[in-house]
Order: sequence, then structure tokens, then C-alpha cells
Amino acid sequence: MNISKTFLVATTMVTLLASTASGADKLVVAIYKSGTQQYFLDQAAGFTKAAEELGYKAQIINVELDANLAISAVSDAIAAGAKGIGLTAPDQAMGAAAAAAAAKAGIPLIATDDPLKDSDGKPVPFAGFDGVAMGTKVGERAGDLLKQSGWLGGTKYGILSINLDTLSVCNDRTDAAKAQLLAAGSTEANVIPVSYDGTTDVALSASGPVITANPDVAKWVVVSCNDEGVLGGVNALKNAGFSASDVIAVGLGAYEACRPWKEGIETGFKAALYISGTDVGDAAARALIKSIETGEPLPEKTVANTTIVDPTSYANIMPCK
Repeated sequence: MNISKTFLVATTMVTLLASTASGADKLVVAIYKSGTQQYFLDQAAGFTKAAEELGYKAQIINVELDANLAISAVSDAIAAGAKGIGLTAPDQAMGAAAAAAAAKAGIPLIATDDPLKDSDGKPVPFAGFDGVAMGTKVGERAGDLLKQSGWLGGTKYGILSINLDTLSVCNDRTDAAKAQLLAAGSTEANVIPVSYDGTTDVALSASGPVITANPDVAKWVVVSCNDEGVLGGVNALKNAGFSASDVIAVGLGAYEACRPWKEGIETGFKAALYISGTDVGDAAARALIKSIETGEPLPEKTVANTTIVDPTSYANIMPCK
């Protein structure tokens, strides 16, 4: 994290403590990793809107990819009098500490997007998506496009599988996508793994050397844990001289994929799985506040729906910012 982002997070925490003295009894806090990504901006908006509709004040904290800041944010939220916390953790290993802090304070904690476990290994209540189902839909569409392309008939192609290996939900997504591509007729030899940190820049820089190291590959399929990963792979292929027709990229999120579609720009993005961060934020806030108001435990799992979109269908299904 750079200095400006650290300052922004620290300032947000100070503001949280200073601004809630008169309304702490109606405060819920959402803490997000990578909070400047569009998906998490949408989720924060959904969380805030739902909380306000239910008469609560929402505070959003972005901790980027810093687990230490996330732990501090949990402590600061509790100190500010938060009655419930939503957390998309930068590191799933912090689940036990966050769950223990919330339990000690006697407030509900809901994990968003990335599942967490407490110190006993029990799942923290969760709101988000089913990673295996998401990856399966991505892989099914990528597999269909691969079969339609004719590349299975002898063209030398590769599959960039861009993954955040340390995050279980990412492994769920890319493993499921790969399984569907294999079912479509591909082979393990075609799958070329790329490791990244969830951001476009690192996906781009990590993919470049892999592409260069495989000069005999004429066509590429790209799948990843999120739209940022796919975008990084697509940009790396463009930089290496591959045209949009040489690439079958299926995004996961659709918020990056839809931008070239909206502008009518040729792109390797042929489809994407639309996931609504707004819906997850809304569900998390409503679940938290229901638990606060009734004293009932949070549901173990709240799963949101997903939809495959492409350049011909996205405008009828999703906003594109």
C-alpha cells in the first residue's frame, strides 16, 4: 500500500471514531479489501443504502490488501460503538481474530465475498457468491466459445489461468473454470497458470513473461478470479501483439468487460459473469441489522445470483460505469 492510501485509511478510521458519538447506537461498519475496485465501490453503496433505509448509519472503511489495517479497523469499529460489522478480509487467516473481537464485543460479524472461519474452525456467517458455481459458469461459456472457435481442431492455443493462489474462493473459481474447459475438450497441457494479487497491474506484469515464454501459442483463452485478472491478461496479450480475434477471455464481474463493449472497442473479452456487488452489500447490511434488531443469529450463508453477459446482452442486465 502506498503512503496516500495508508493516509486515507487512517483518516477514515479517525473520522469513524470522531463522527459517531451522537449516533453509535445506529452504526454498522463495512470493511473492504481493495475498496477502490468498482465491485467493492458498488458493494459499499449497496450496504450504505440498505442501512440507511433501515434507519442506521453506515461507515465504510477501505483497507486495500493490508490485513493489519483490517484488524485495526475491526477494533476501531468496535470502539466507535458499531452494532454490527461486515468484513471482506485481505487475508482469510485473520478470520479467527476478527471473529474473536466481534464475539467479545457481543456484536454480529458477517464475512462478505471471502469466507472466514473462527478459532474453532467454524464458518463465520457469510454473504456473497458460490465460488464453484461462479467458476463453473465462466468455464462453461469459455468452453463453448473454445469449441465454436475451431481451435480444438489443431490450432496451438493456451489457457491463461490467472489466480490468487492463497485465497480459497479464487481457487474454487479457477479450478471450476478449468474443469469445464477440460470437459469441453482441452487438456491439462494447454493450461498455463499465472499467479497475481487480485489487481490488474500485477495480472498484466505476471502474464507478460508467460506469454513471451510460449512463442508457439497462436491463440489464448483467459480466465481468472475476477475481472481485474482477466483484464490484465487481455492487456498483456494486446501488448504482445495478439489481436482481439486471437483471444477468448471470459471475465468474472463484468464491470471491466463491459467498458470496451459500451465504447464499441474490439476486445478479447467475449463474455463475463455479472456479479452485483450492490446486491451483496444490500444483503449483508440487511442480515446484520435484522440480527441486531431481533437478537437472532445471522444466517450461515446468503448466496447471490449471477448471470453470464456478452456484448449483445449486458446493457439489458447490468449498469456499466
